[in-house]
Amino acid sequence: MFTIEHEFDATVITLVDEGADPRDYLQEDITIQSFEDCVVVEQLDENTEIVMRVVFSHAQLRELAAALDLPEGVYRLQSRKSKG
Repeated sequence: MFTIEHEFDATVITLVDEGADPRDYLQEDITIQSFEDCVVVEQLDENTEIVMRVVFSHAQLRELAAALDLPEGVYRLQSRKSKG
C-alpha cells in the first residue's frame, strides 16, 4: 500500500509494507519526498530509533529507476533531444 500527498514544496509518497503472508517480517514505512532539486528517502531504523536518510538528485533517481530493469554492466543514460 502507498499514499501520495501534495504539500507546498514537495510531493510525499509513503510506502507501507503489508507483507504477502501474515508470517512475513514487515519493514518500517519508507517516506519519499520529491522536491524541486532533490528526492529524499527516509526510513526509521527500528534498532536505533534513528531515521536513516538518503538524498538523490533527480538524475540519480532516473538512473536508479533504469538500473532496476538492466543486467549487470556499466551504463550512461542518454538525454532525449526533441526533433524539430
